[in-house]
Amino acid sequence: MKSSAKHYDPDTTEPISSGLQSLEELLSWKRSEANPFNVATVPLANREPSLASTPHRTLVSHDMMGGYLDDRFLQGAESEAPYVFYHWQYIDVFNYFSHNMVTIPPAVWTNAAHRHGVIVLGTFITEWTDGGKMCEVFLKEEESYRAVADRLVQIVHCYGFDGWLINIENPLGETAVKNTPLFLRYLTDQMHERVPGSMVLWYDSVLENGQLKWQNELNPSNRVFFSACDGIFTNYNWTEQSLERMKAYSAAQGRLADIFVGVDVFARGEVVGGKLETNKALEMIRKHDFSTAIFAPGWVYESIPDKTDFRKEQDRFWSLLSDFLYVHRPSSPLPFVSSFCQGAGTSLYWRGQREVDRSWFNLDAQELQPLYYKETLEGEGWLRTQGCPEDAWSGGSSLLVEGVLPSMLSKVCARIFSLQVPLSSRVFVSLIYKPSPGVTVSLELKTADATLCTLRGVQDIPTSSVETAALTEDHQLVRQFSQSCGQWNPDGWTVRCSQLELQGCTLRDVCVSVQRDGGDKDTPFKCRVGEIMILDAESLSVPPLPVQSVCIYDVVWLRGASKLNLNATLRWHYPAQLVRHFLVYWRRLRGPDPRIPSGKLALIGRAYCPLFRVTELAVPEPPGLLELVVEPVSREGFRVPESQWGRRSLSYTEERTDQS
Repeated sequence: MKSSAKHYDPDTTEPISSGLQSLEELLSWKRSEANPFNVATVPLANREPSLASTPHRTLVSHDMMGGYLDDRFLQGAESEAPYVFYHWQYIDVFNYFSHNMVTIPPAVWTNAAHRHGVIVLGTFITEWTDGGKMCEVFLKEEESYRAVADRLVQIVHCYGFDGWLINIENPLGETAVKNTPLFLRYLTDQMHERVPGSMVLWYDSVLENGQLKWQNELNPSNRVFFSACDGIFTNYNWTEQSLERMKAYSAAQGRLADIFVGVDVFARGEVVGGKLETNKALEMIRKHDFSTAIFAPGWVYESIPDKTDFRKEQDRFWSLLSDFLYVHRPSSPLPFVSSFCQGAGTSLYWRGQREVDRSWFNLDAQELQPLYYKETLEGEGWLRTQGCPEDAWSGGSSLLVEGVLPSMLSKVCARIFSLQVPLSSRVFVSLIYKPSPGVTVSLELKTADATLCTLRGVQDIPTSSVETAALTEDHQLVRQFSQSCGQWNPDGWTVRCSQLELQGCTLRDVCVSVQRDGGDKDTPFKCRVGEIMILDAESLSVPPLPVQSVCIYDVVWLRGASKLNLNATLRWHYPAQLVRHFLVYWRRLRGPDPRIPSGKLALIGRAYCPLFRVTELAVPEPPGLLELVVEPVSREGFRVPESQWGRRSLSYTEERTDQS
């Protein structure tokens, strides 16, 4: 293979993500040898409030069992009960942490975070005796620390994430500690120049005299590092007195949002809160107007023996914190689409049908996530939203909206998205759901005057509720929608289409309305929402684009006991913002026996960017000719005519398969 062997699993040649282990490996890093599969393809989405205008920021540092677990497989993995994170609306910064010297986040995490407007930091860490030796080498002079900083900037720029957590956990000599703030300032300046919106944070560890001594606060012993970068991530053993001292400290004035007070969810040592009392720590941190860094919230996953309880326990953990977190509103333009897939499932669904009947995990498949919560209503009433892997319209899960409609209410509205999305004058809305007996389900949208939504600092923007009335099947827009979707069988799912005509509006909330059909008794309900789609109606008539420039490279033939396996990389061109995923197929065009006709297209897998590694594909014995085919599926789930698909043929002989 042309690409570095470390970018592929040695047994299957599947693309994998990994970090860098040594200073030599970092300094010899070249963009031309970078892992193409680990390049994030989802640009950072807009949201409100933005990172810059959020006074109390929230960082999650994902440290789990050494890192690079099933998430290292960049095209997904078979995994019965993986760790997934989906409470993105609450956080601003995601840090992927491991004890590699240079932790490069797997692109699946960067893509999922960016889809929700969250920036992603890798980790640069030195520790123990070897770390100390490394620091003495690269911090000895300007040329050497600039060389390291330049590589770190190039890596971020290449792989598409957003910055670094710098964690020096070893003592530093006199020269090294004197150069550390200069290294930080140079790295931060270069990052801001090359990657707008990037961030460099310093972890509270080394003091300005070179001693390794965690302070658990910003103070005169570590302010020189804080002053040289975008912020500090404090150690975890602080007290309320620490917070009071920091708030009064002159170096903190005007930069409280840049002080991320660390909270270890494992509650190691003398700490405030942690585990299911992490909310106590957040309450105290917010009381003093600081940002927070939540370290290892994967504790929820690691602490439960039965991993099938994970979703329930994760929702419980984040609901305890929710009073101290902002709900950020995605503000990207239409189309707005979500099938609520969390990036994992026990089956893979497409249009309500099982496409793959096995457990899977791929954060690239995670769609825009709704609000997950439980709410108490009047009387005996209650309402809850949660992910439902037992059934799905597309991907691995649907949204379960369940509860009890109390006798004194005829209707309840579950807010499932808070947004700030500008609306066109004519909007097409589709809701796909499985209803519940005794209630009528519909979509209710809350809109606001678009001019008010563009004013900074305006919090309580008045909204108007718009109920979506269903269109009949013979309506022109419904016919266009059905034609674009192609043949499909809802199989128990209800598809409800609506049209709205608006002027100068911004969408603020998407709610599922549940109304009692009759009577006045407490009414339990359980509704699965498969997909919500809000489109500019004009987009239904826009013709699809063709897949272009399909090429095959890095071909490896592996012979098993009784079959020949093809491993190859497929690349093509297609605008990423127009596509939900690609379907990759193959077929035999010609084999050794010319009397056997060409084969039918067989699905190999889904790709979430215009790059796919075909692994362990059993093909007929040589000589042969096969074809690889790429079908784009649009953001809206529309099928593209076969004439627009991408194709590339590959011929092979006995000699060629023996050479690889």
